[in-house]
Amino acid sequence: MKINDSHRIGNVNPYAKHKEQFQTAAAGKRNRPKDEVQISTEAKELLGAAGDENRMRRIEELKQQVKSGTYHVEAGKIAEKLLPYLK
Repeated sequence: MKINDSHRIGNVNPYAKHKEQFQTAAAGKRNRPKDEVQISTEAKELLGAAGDENRMRRIEELKQQVKSGTYHVEAGKIAEKLLPYLK
């Protein structure tokens, strides 16, 4: 005797409804508008004024050191800064 006959009339697939819900949810995600950020001209001016030339030069030096692999991290300074958070 065969109990699990797949050719029964009115065969119900329990995964069909879940698949349909998943597809409609995925389609909804594709149609959502993306978030946008607009920086005002005043904010751009403030960023430019705050960008001290010496600071920018130091940042470029650090980037080059990281790229070349010569940047040295002082473990003692890091430990000193982390110590208050661990207490």
